[in-house]
Amino acid sequence: MTSRSLPVPDGLDGMRLDQAVSRLFGLSRTAAATLVESGDALVDGFPRPKSDKVSAGSWLEVTLPPPVTAPAVVAEPVHGMSIIYSDDDIVVVDKPVGVAAHPSPGWTGPTVIGGLAAMGQNVATSGAAERQGIVHRLDVGTTGLMVVAKSEMAYSVLKRAFKEREVDKRYHAVVQGHLDPLRGTIDAPIDRHPTADYRYAVMSSGKPSVTHYDTIEAFRSASLVDVKLETGRTHQIRVHFSALRHPCVGDLTYGADPTLATRLNLNRQWLHARELGFLHPRTQDEVRFVSEYPDDLRYALDVLRDGS
Repeated sequence: MTSRSLPVPDGLDGMRLDQAVSRLFGLSRTAAATLVESGDALVDGFPRPKSDKVSAGSWLEVTLPPPVTAPAVVAEPVHGMSIIYSDDDIVVVDKPVGVAAHPSPGWTGPTVIGGLAAMGQNVATSGAAERQGIVHRLDVGTTGLMVVAKSEMAYSVLKRAFKEREVDKRYHAVVQGHLDPLRGTIDAPIDRHPTADYRYAVMSSGKPSVTHYDTIEAFRSASLVDVKLETGRTHQIRVHFSALRHPCVGDLTYGADPTLATRLNLNRQWLHARELGFLHPRTQDEVRFVSEYPDDLRYALDVLRDGS
């Protein structure tokens, strides 16, 4: 256990105690709330309820739990994961549903990194041990294209390219209802949800987040849209369309209609990383890859078309 004490910064004045602890020490909201409830966060020497607002300059004393160690990478074949392209610097995979990008605390399922190891693909050693070679990620419930760095040079170049928004990331999504306008840009900051640790939300305190969309096809109860990400926040597409009251079909976490999801036989959000384009880190030639819809998304689309 580690003890830390410091004054509450001006920027956190008026914030809930659990949220302030989360921000200051990089804890999840759930972990921060548990810590406060156990009496391991004192404000001016006294325990307080997690919902209490903190004041700038108040003295905060926190006893931090030991850090959680991420699980090691295990070479494990991943059913349905295919390699689209591979050379000495990069490997591009088509990720199936139910697969995480890399190991993380609490995740016991298959990973892209583990699947690549099982295929005999060596990846870059840059990055934390459990996510070496990872330059971007897809949600477990999102399918489609991911590029992983195999050389250290590729890792550095691609990390910079994603950070500088030089990678063309295009997704297809089916969202509920009809967007108005049919083509537009969603520019709204995203941060962790104030009460649900596993969700994100449009928040004034969040990081800048920009999503461009264009309707491809409209159905009776939903729309197929092409989405171009300018930024790459966690759950960005799901959060932005949910904020417009047009959540991704099947995305019950962000307010989708469960009846429609059942009719389409969807157990996850209809969201697919369709295209990925970037300059090859070694040759600087433009490369572009396209992924076809997996069976569950194709079936849902067919049902929507038949119903229209």
